[in-house]
Amino acid sequence: MSGLIRLALADDQALVRNGLRALLGSLPGLQVSLEADNGDALLDGLSATTVDVILSDIRMPLCDGFTLTERLRESGNTTPVLLLTTFDEPDLALRAAECGAQGFLLKDASPEDLQEAILALAAGKTLLAPVPTDPVRSRYAYRDTGAPTDTFSEREIAILRLLAGGYSNREIAKAVFLSEGTVKNYVSEILEKLGTRDRTRAVLKAITLRII
Repeated sequence: MSGLIRLALADDQALVRNGLRALLGSLPGLQVSLEADNGDALLDGLSATTVDVILSDIRMPLCDGFTLTERLRESGNTTPVLLLTTFDEPDLALRAAECGAQGFLLKDASPEDLQEAILALAAGKTLLAPVPTDPVRSRYAYRDTGAPTDTFSEREIAILRLLAGGYSNREIAKAVFLSEGTVKNYVSEILEKLGTRDRTRAVLKAITLRII
């Protein structure tokens, strides 16, 4: 495919969305023509804007990436969709294929891999390989499935997601504009709510319980 590739971008976390927009804008031949913080808003925008490839986070409020893709396909819209996620889980790739997405990529992929994926989808290719379905969550399964002692705030969910990405307290503090001490307090509160002793167990349990 020649010429400028127009992109639509959906991610509920403003920091992630802004970072992706900046990254995509720095890559030759790519232009972000539409962005939204959930699938519903992106669908509304697509009614007035034509794009070549859609990039969407999987986990979003109101309308997640899977639902967004399903609704596009149900309406007859065949624009290629590249679903993005923080977590390398086999069932997510399977669901991406089932809902009609053409690609599935981890958010920690290199800029070169992201560009290559976009170019491939724009050229009509598919980047979804068959994935095992049994067991679908074996990598992250955690033996303790007891319910948390309390619900999680939006800020705590964001910090949990960053913990899952392997970020340190200092890196999380910079990402969410808090002091390192405040982040440490949030992490302690998260561990207490989940009933876990350390960050790794907290992330594993949060994924097992589908909190993140």
